[in-house]
Amino acid sequence: MNLELSEKYEPLFKRAYEDNEIDTFIITGGRFSAKSFTTSIAAGIFLRDFDYKILFTRYTMTAAKDSIIPEFLGGLEALKIADEFEVNIDRIKHKTGGEVVFKGMKTSSGNQTAALKSLKGFNCLIVDEAEEMPNQKDFEKIQLSIRHPDKPNISILILNPATKEHWIHNKYFDEKGIKGGFNGVKDNVCYIHTSYLDCLEHVPQNILNEFDRLKEKRPKEYNNVVLGGWLDKAEGVIFDNWTTGKFDEVLPFIYGSDWGFANDPSTLIKVAIDEKKKLLYVEEKLYGKGMNTDQLRDAFTAVCGKSVIIADNSELRLINELRRSGLNILPVHKKPGSIKSGINKMKNYNIVVCGNSPNLIKEFNQYCWVDKGTKEVPIDDWNHGIDPIRYALTRLCP
Repeated sequence: MNLELSEKYEPLFKRAYEDNEIDTFIITGGRFSAKSFTTSIAAGIFLRDFDYKILFTRYTMTAAKDSIIPEFLGGLEALKIADEFEVNIDRIKHKTGGEVVFKGMKTSSGNQTAALKSLKGFNCLIVDEAEEMPNQKDFEKIQLSIRHPDKPNISILILNPATKEHWIHNKYFDEKGIKGGFNGVKDNVCYIHTSYLDCLEHVPQNILNEFDRLKEKRPKEYNNVVLGGWLDKAEGVIFDNWTTGKFDEVLPFIYGSDWGFANDPSTLIKVAIDEKKKLLYVEEKLYGKGMNTDQLRDAFTAVCGKSVIIADNSELRLINELRRSGLNILPVHKKPGSIKSGINKMKNYNIVVCGNSPNLIKEFNQYCWVDKGTKEVPIDDWNHGIDPIRYALTRLCP
């Protein structure tokens, strides 16, 4: 395999060899920017040559052996050193003592894992998909684990930038006067930004064609998802009645779902209403592209159990198949004007966006009216998580 990496990553590789003041790396980029792959290569060198103790985490993480470890091993195999490591259920250890431990910050129920709280002795923290971490407080708690007396203590945040309201943008960009796309060092923080344009030789032609179409039809999404740019809040947004907070688990809840498949995401949103306080709680539980029927069934079953799911009625065959598998899923009944009616219902409440919902937050910042004056028709975009909320409301407040 050709291991030509972007020179923008040079400060990351040098950090282990050089005694400098950098203690945080902010690595941003879009799809096919090779940010996670390149970081895994750097981590492999840290483990082999410097006996680093690395805590590798995501806000939520499925079984490491099925997801993260194979990705990480790809970097070790590219270095041709994979056979020097011992692979276990949740960790990879080099024969000289360097070790990386894989742990999720939150369990599927949303509680912080006791195991993560108790981990000590690490000198390197890698947070993948850091945009999913909803608040600075959770990050700072994990940083307390990075306290090694004899090795450089560093944190590496890898992310696809979200909206500029995100705490990472506030802490590392706004407060330091740094603009998105910056490559360099400011106040002990090293910024590395790459995109697919930095590694074109490794991007398949069909993906390049997809990017070209997205650039032409949806340039804002292209800038965010593909180039890794931060999102500004759109003009004329439909919902300004939302904030972030915790889901009230005492309330009865159901789920709303939308179908995406190839180009758009399939989504699952948890929804509950507190009529007395006029609060609408919503939480992103699934937001994934390219999922087949079996994957959707497994994901829905793991999250929903026997709870009610109100789904987009455009895929009745799929809904019937999921019902036969035991899911309590029903098609939404759409009436003329149901989109505007659903929006009005949502505007009757103060919306609380809960938990790990980065894509839903993006949508609330981007979903706007086609005509900012008449406010009659919303754009047909940035609605893959919002539409399921409307569907769920047809059951919760018909």
